[in-house]
Amino acid sequence: MHYRILVAAWAGWTFDFYDLMLLTFLESAICADFGLVGAQRLTHWAQLLSVSLLATAAGGAIFAVLGDRFGRRAMMQWSILTYSLGAFLCGMAGGIVPLALARVVTGLGVGGEWAMAHTLVAETFPPKVRGRFGALVQTGAPIGVGLAALAGSFLAPKIGWRAVFMISALPALLVVYIRAHIPESDLWQRARARGGTGAGLALRALVARGMRGLAARALLLATFNMSAYWFTYIWLPGYLVHQRHMSIARSGLKVLVVVFGELLGYASFGWVSDRVGRRPAFTLYAMIMALGLAMITLQWDLIEHHPGWLLFFLALTGFGTGTWSNFGPMFSELFPTVLRATATGTLFNAARGAQFAAPLVIAAMAARWGLAGGISLGAGFAVLAGLWVWTFPETRGRELHRE
Repeated sequence: MHYRILVAAWAGWTFDFYDLMLLTFLESAICADFGLVGAQRLTHWAQLLSVSLLATAAGGAIFAVLGDRFGRRAMMQWSILTYSLGAFLCGMAGGIVPLALARVVTGLGVGGEWAMAHTLVAETFPPKVRGRFGALVQTGAPIGVGLAALAGSFLAPKIGWRAVFMISALPALLVVYIRAHIPESDLWQRARARGGTGAGLALRALVARGMRGLAARALLLATFNMSAYWFTYIWLPGYLVHQRHMSIARSGLKVLVVVFGELLGYASFGWVSDRVGRRPAFTLYAMIMALGLAMITLQWDLIEHHPGWLLFFLALTGFGTGTWSNFGPMFSELFPTVLRATATGTLFNAARGAQFAAPLVIAAMAARWGLAGGISLGAGFAVLAGLWVWTFPETRGRELHRE
């Protein structure tokens, strides 16, 4: 049963992140179709990405609160159906405004799935292996990025960007598997039997005096880490194409190198954190990302003529993003069952929603310092996250049923 839960959570998160990132890899085709060029293209695209990220924040809060009221399994199904519907509507969009509205629907579902998947895994797996199995769920993110890179770089030129979006609605079929094979969290069921569940109860508990400080620190940690990620990935394909003058296919292959590093980082983080603790592992991986990112932006001239070093630092940047494997297990260990989904989903996605400014900041900086200057800000945020994690207690191996 544990492995069935793992498969469902992993697949849901994989296609969740695929749908979130797909837009980035279809930028050239969509802008050409809608006639967006020059400064207009940069501005409109930044606004579109910002709307998408704001929608994920709203979706995360909505589905998280409902997850504490109606259950993790039920809301995971509805989140998958929502982002699948959004993907289909993107393929039907006839202009930039309808596309933005469709991305709002996608964002609502994307924001909701992460917390439901991680909360379900955290509440059903043994404490001593919670970190590594939470990390396995998180490996769906680089797989999703890889699928989006393949779809945008190689499939879209053959069948068109609209068809790619419509095909991306197929993950809705995952709901059939979840309904047939996945149980509800037993911890949540026991809390409900005691009368300890409900949207209002969870929200009141989250803002209670004893939780406010912890919630604020958790939000800052997620915001720092999220900023490091989105300042890097929102414009990475465009950076390689427009500033480093690579072809779309070649930039897609370079992104796959980053994805390979991500996959190793996400998968290994859980094992490392279960051995040495959540905080030391997080700091180590955050500093690795900062180093790799600084090299592929600020120090590009040193490595561009050395293909081996270029590939190494691209992979290193991806490897450092393994810090994301920390959030599902650690947030689940920090907050009690009564508000676990609400806290995890709301804080994580509020941080993601705050990234609505990232595309706008990078677009503004690109006019003066190029995309490399804007993207390199991610290295500073990675360092901040690696230091801030030490404001939390160590939670490795915490027993959730004793709360």
